Amino acid sequence: MNRILLHVVIAVIVLLPLLPVTPAFWITHLNYVGLASLVVLGLVLLTGVSGLTSFGQAAFVGIGAYATAWFTTQMGWSPWLALLIALAMTFVAAYVLGAISLRLSGHYLPLGTIAWGLSLYYLFGNLSFLGQHDGIAGIQPLEVFGISLADSRNIYYLIWACVLLALWGSRNLLDSRPGRAIRALKSGQGMAESFGIDTARYKTIVFVYAALLACLSGWIYAHMQRAVSPSPFGLNYGIEYLFMAVVGGASSVWGAVVGAGLILTLKDQLQNILPVIFGQNSNFELIVFGVLMVLVLQYARGGVWPILAHWWEALTGGAGDDTRRKNPPAEAPALSQRPRPTPGSVVLQVEAIRKEFGGLVAVNDISFTLKAGEIMGLIGPNGAGKSTTFNLITGVLKATSGRVRFLNDRLDTLPAREISRLGVGRSFQHVQLLPDMTVLENVALGAHLRRNVGVVAAALHADRSIEAELLHEAAVQLQRVGLGDYLYEHAGNLALGQQRILEIARALASDPVLLLLDEPAAGLRYKEKQELAAVLDQLRKEGMSILLVEHDMDFVMNLTDHIVVMDFGTKIAEGTPEEIQTNPAVLEAYLGGIDDDLDVTPDAGAPEPGTAAGATVPVGAMAGGSSK
Repeated sequence: MNRILLHVVIAVIVLLPLLPVTPAFWITHLNYVGLASLVVLGLVLLTGVSGLTSFGQAAFVGIGAYATAWFTTQMGWSPWLALLIALAMTFVAAYVLGAISLRLSGHYLPLGTIAWGLSLYYLFGNLSFLGQHDGIAGIQPLEVFGISLADSRNIYYLIWACVLLALWGSRNLLDSRPGRAIRALKSGQGMAESFGIDTARYKTIVFVYAALLACLSGWIYAHMQRAVSPSPFGLNYGIEYLFMAVVGGASSVWGAVVGAGLILTLKDQLQNILPVIFGQNSNFELIVFGVLMVLVLQYARGGVWPILAHWWEALTGGAGDDTRRKNPPAEAPALSQRPRPTPGSVVLQVEAIRKEFGGLVAVNDISFTLKAGEIMGLIGPNGAGKSTTFNLITGVLKATSGRVRFLNDRLDTLPAREISRLGVGRSFQHVQLLPDMTVLENVALGAHLRRNVGVVAAALHADRSIEAELLHEAAVQLQRVGLGDYLYEHAGNLALGQQRILEIARALASDPVLLLLDEPAAGLRYKEKQELAAVLDQLRKEGMSILLVEHDMDFVMNLTDHIVVMDFGTKIAEGTPEEIQTNPAVLEAYLGGIDDDLDVTPDAGAPEPGTAAGATVPVGAMAGGSSK
């Protein structure tokens, strides 16, 4: 958020109750907006950022409200002790429900949240010790340093202090190591797992985080209302909270406040205006909300907050932005590196690996060995099974049979995130980046395993030294591959060739011993390919082992030490680049045979413009005939 705008908003929040012209009604209204904002903020992280839709957040509000109501009225305990108990109860409930619900995918997840949301709602209304549908009354008001918060103007400051702290903590969390993992859940789970991120764990974390914010809202609500009953914790309120998140901006933390304020204000005013217009008392506001949702989804899919932020930036010319984000990350201690294996020792050994999809054999008993400090090319016509082989090595797919050994470990029995922990990095055939994250953040995601930061430390901004190390490492790798001028550009704004280079930088940030590159030169211009080749050659000299799939035969032949050729899932040749260029089986696979009089001697002359440097006749044909 723009700093000037942030200061303006905080000043308005602080000064509004102090103005004698501010009606008590609007103070009470803002109290409800603040309470709703806490719940919606959790939904922003859960649904907008992580892509996990939940209709059951009102039930967690109910747990917080009923827990403090019962313990303060029946046990006579302090409301502050009741808060701790309510948070503990919510934590357990959310953890259990999350462990069950988050295994679901697609439309089954929101349906699951509806199911347990309804169950908790009816539980509140049918338990006799909770007062059934009459609820619990006589709840004592809160006191802070002897000051009663029974007055709406007094509790206003508690509510909005909690909202501002929650916004600050959520923003800190999203800008941290665990926050990048959470942001990867929506559209990059497979990629995240390949860099060691336990996506199931982070789903549970964000689910519990959202539930705890809802519980806090329920705790304050109970002491503000002085009574609780089941009605505010039903499914209709769960839908309304989700509606607020979408309208305000489902991926913006300040969108939670805008959405809650906009919907509650419209709801209150429409209940007064519409009966006058239509001459009868009916729920016409539901129709208006339905039309509003359609308009938002059609014309403002990012919600209202991004539009307001854009207007403010245009009005102020961007004044007040955090200039630190325009400069490279500060110098920080280098992250520790893995020891490199002895040059010439075996790093990767693939033994008769096979993958069947039903009756289709995609990879047919492939075997090869890659040594330390060696670059191996894996080539073949389109559909030969090269990318499938990559996925078998990195744990994205499980092999039907065979073994994959990396140093002293078997990879074919491990999930992708465990393989990454051992020192295997990769890029993807189809670019897998987080387009709404900056280039720097995308690369820092690759270094996820190299440092450890807890969610609480991240939310409290206590991880700055570790975060500085991760961002510095990301910047170093971006400089290394030639993207140092794009640190704060959104990854989705880069050209395809630059995105492929960005994937390589992200893989390098993981400090791999073995680097697997799937078509790294695709989309690059000739000079960019030369620069990439220089980077890979330097990595080889540093002792890194590289296995690459590539269709540019000139790039492969001039760079690799060893080549394996596949066709229809089977290895048809293996050898040095010179041997592969004259191998009859390879020429047959690419050209369907070759005339005996065809000259296959490498041309040492300089290439004509638009041709590959040093390409032989069959190499040029191979490069052209194998593009996807």
